[in-house]
Amino acid sequence: MRMPTQAAKPCQEATVYQRRRPERTLLYRLVQTHLATWLALQDDAAGRTVPALSEREFRRYLDCGILAHGFARARCADCGHDFIVAYSCKGRGVCPSCTTRRMVETAAHLVDHVFPALPVRQWVLSLPKRLRYHLDDAKLQNAVR
Repeated sequence: MRMPTQAAKPCQEATVYQRRRPERTLLYRLVQTHLATWLALQDDAAGRTVPALSEREFRRYLDCGILAHGFARARCADCGHDFIVAYSCKGRGVCPSCTTRRMVETAAHLVDHVFPALPVRQWVLSLPKRLRYHLDDAKLQNAVR
């Protein structure tokens, strides 16, 4: 049993968690710097506004991974090492970290649960460039269905 006065050492087998730092990325700095200006310009241009969902995605992205906006403290069950994990936005549009996490989870679900249970086939259809403009013809599309 570890004594309370001893410093907890991370497990030798496991990698030490490294917090991502979105505030250091170019995308984060661009959104942080220009979001308010872009929203104001969109409100002025032709009387249209940015959809509330889009604005919410951008604002949540600015909070994602930032410790000042909330975090959870986690502890390794094996060695007792404490670490802090910042809350994520779980967004689907702007945040590269949350979008990547969702992509990996979806792929794992498909590989583990869907593909083994069902026969899956993938068909790829390539059309010559001269025929591709016909794909935009609604009458032709309805005739094929």
